[in-house]
Amino acid sequence: MNRIDELFQRLRQTGQKALMPFLTAGDPNLDLTETLLDCFSQQDCHLCELGFPYSDPIADGPTIQASFTRALAAGIRADQIFEHVQHWTRRTATASSAGQQMPLVAMLSYAIVFRKGIKQFVQQAADAGFSGLIVPDLPSEECRELFETCRTHELSLIQLITPTTDRRRVPEILAHASGFIYYVSVAGVTGTRTDLPHDLVDNLAWLRNQTSLPICVGFGISGPAQVKAIAPHADGLIVGSAIMKCVEQSWSASAGNPQRLASDVSAFVKTLRAEL
Repeated sequence: MNRIDELFQRLRQTGQKALMPFLTAGDPNLDLTETLLDCFSQQDCHLCELGFPYSDPIADGPTIQASFTRALAAGIRADQIFEHVQHWTRRTATASSAGQQMPLVAMLSYAIVFRKGIKQFVQQAADAGFSGLIVPDLPSEECRELFETCRTHELSLIQLITPTTDRRRVPEILAHASGFIYYVSVAGVTGTRTDLPHDLVDNLAWLRNQTSLPICVGFGISGPAQVKAIAPHADGLIVGSAIMKCVEQSWSASAGNPQRLASDVSAFVKTLRAEL
């Protein structure tokens, strides 16, 4: 069983909800990416979504776009990310209880997969220790080969469903989904928001009747208040822009102090975790 499946099975048995922070790989550098993964694990985050920097992000708002730009300017590439992720997963595996290591999910553009080739990319991702992939710009109608290759390597292929997804397409999306469903709470790009859509709860209830997969909500979750409001209706909460804004502000304010960065990010994540 895939580690993501094991995680959500365990959480459901205990009535818990998953907290999944997003982190851009290589911002501010890959050594600190490993440090921040440690911070998330120490704060009992359940999964982490690790973004592969890309020059033309599809649905990412200004905060994550800026982090991608900084990482690309520093020369961060996929092979380096795989190397550091493999180092992190091997290092932490020995310190984790059986089955308790925080799973990592790669979020990336299909162009990065295509450039390497599906088989090579999925093999590298599995060897590095990733547990799943999110490829937002690959339509479900065109993802069969990637889905089957991921399944062969026990990787989940997480699909996105949005408020504007034609409900007639949902069965096709679900047919090529595994791990969990990433439900996009708002139409638009990623970013922190104070208000969430009034129809979010109804949309989640409808989707719950279509699939047995866990449903995790992302986009617009900016702090503890949103986590507290959404947690009763979802299986997990994904927090991206708010995390990367914390990284950016702490790194700038501390003039690049790694200890300050780790402390600030841990403190923010702790406030989110407290609401679960």
